[in-house]
Amino acid sequence: MKPLKLAFSSCPNDTFMFHALVHGLVDTEGLSFEVDIHDVEELNERAQRDTYDVSKLSYHGWFTVRDRYEMLASGSALGWDCGPLLVCRAGDTEVLSRPNLRIATPGRYTTGALLCTLAYPGVGEQTPRLFSEIEGAVARGDFDLGVLIHEGRFTYREKGLGLVRDLGAWWQQTSGCPIPLGGIAVRRSLGAEIAASVDRALHRSIQYAFAHPEASREYVASYARELSASIQRKHIDLFVNRFSLDLGEEGRRAVDTLYQRYERDYLHGGRQQALPHGRQCGQGA
Repeated sequence: MKPLKLAFSSCPNDTFMFHALVHGLVDTEGLSFEVDIHDVEELNERAQRDTYDVSKLSYHGWFTVRDRYEMLASGSALGWDCGPLLVCRAGDTEVLSRPNLRIATPGRYTTGALLCTLAYPGVGEQTPRLFSEIEGAVARGDFDLGVLIHEGRFTYREKGLGLVRDLGAWWQQTSGCPIPLGGIAVRRSLGAEIAASVDRALHRSIQYAFAHPEASREYVASYARELSASIQRKHIDLFVNRFSLDLGEEGRRAVDTLYQRYERDYLHGGRQQALPHGRQCGQGA
């Protein structure tokens, strides 16, 4: 079988989880992979064109292609108190009272952009920006608000920004569920057997990462946007957890709840066309 086209992001949680798999440190059940690494929004956009066999996707991005991609049980960034943050310039306490707000988001298909729309429907105009550029753009006044993901959660205060709302906390309070941020999806056309092998191989890779946390240190650092080793470690500790090993019933319920809100409150506004449901998240893989 020819190598599967695999893509994941440069963020520490992804490189930490995939390190053992891509370096041949775990059993891949005969599968081999051609690896690409890109920003998650780039991966969301490439999924619209079916570029990869296996790809990291934001859950929002996956909702738009779930007729063609199945989300694996392993590999998700999903949990409590780890959601995107909505920020403004420090001290701008009246920002939400102003009209025509300019909001920088880390991409149209990111879960952060979806949560911002759900929490603040009709407030301002969203403009996609590379996630690592948003802090600086808001600090300069190019935007009134910014949605931060990844390492920005740990660094925004030192960049002169203040918190408007923790969008993950808002989700938890209104849904009672942990927040599904992103996961690893496989093309349905590959079939259930291949999907199950990829899922098991990734599960082993994450187990290896937990058992040997220092093994991936150089690999993680080589791709991280934030050079501080302590920030990289905080990032991994926050986003790689028991749900990363297996979504389980609680994780699947969280994903289904977010999809229901996506259909009811996001698609209802005419932003996109609904797509077929396909199989439930994390089943049959």
